[in-house]
Amino acid sequence: MNDHAGPTLTVERRDAIADLVLREGAARVSELAERFDVSPATVRRDLERLEDRGTLRRVHGGAVAVDRDESVSAHVPSSAPSPSADAMRIGRAVAEMIEEGETVFLGPGALSLQIARSLEAHPLVTVVTNGLEVAHWVARHTEHRLIITGGQTEGRHLGLVGQLARDGLQRLHADRVVLELDGISALEGLTQDSLPQAEIAQVMVETGSRVVVVVPPERVGRVAAARVAPVTSADVVVTSRDAPAAYLWDLTEVGVEIVLA
Repeated sequence: MNDHAGPTLTVERRDAIADLVLREGAARVSELAERFDVSPATVRRDLERLEDRGTLRRVHGGAVAVDRDESVSAHVPSSAPSPSADAMRIGRAVAEMIEEGETVFLGPGALSLQIARSLEAHPLVTVVTNGLEVAHWVARHTEHRLIITGGQTEGRHLGLVGQLARDGLQRLHADRVVLELDGISALEGLTQDSLPQAEIAQVMVETGSRVVVVVPPERVGRVAAARVAPVTSADVVVTSRDAPAAYLWDLTEVGVEIVLA
């Protein structure tokens, strides 16, 4: 029985359990322990973490799937719905890019929150964020060092913005900057619907760190209200396989690396 799997295997097992419960509607601890060759105690810890995510609900002897409209665990802010399969894949893809000991900036957003969740079993890093949802998850579920900016909350993902946030970020260095944006276009560049969040993104792009842009597939090729930077400011763009091929081709033509999760 293998109860000493590394971080990646732990994440993969939990994702597999989540998929199984979603598909079958329910699963017993004993069955999961046998299927994944781990102890029942390990399975119970996995189910506890997955319940915290809002992926399933624990019951006596196992777990059952939750409806997408059902409220998520009280441990997760109520504005965060259960993550989609696309978001989970994007979260894992970005987490795999982050190396042990790095300082990484994570902004607010649904994809950013999923990246934070994917760092749960990751080797130790320092997370800098202006997203209260991200900060809450990292603080409650990981051992990572956490730095939170000041500022005023804005938007449903509780992003911190304003002069306090910008001043704090300008005094910090991140090896890797991860930005969730509302639009990316080879011609119009990196864009954001929220002007205050666009200002934060501009500050982070100008730090000279490696910039990873995450964007939902439906927003590839879209132009949002506020311009952040030229598209070539992004070192890597991570989205899902459902993104429009023509827009992805345009991005590769201008030299942007694309990762499809």
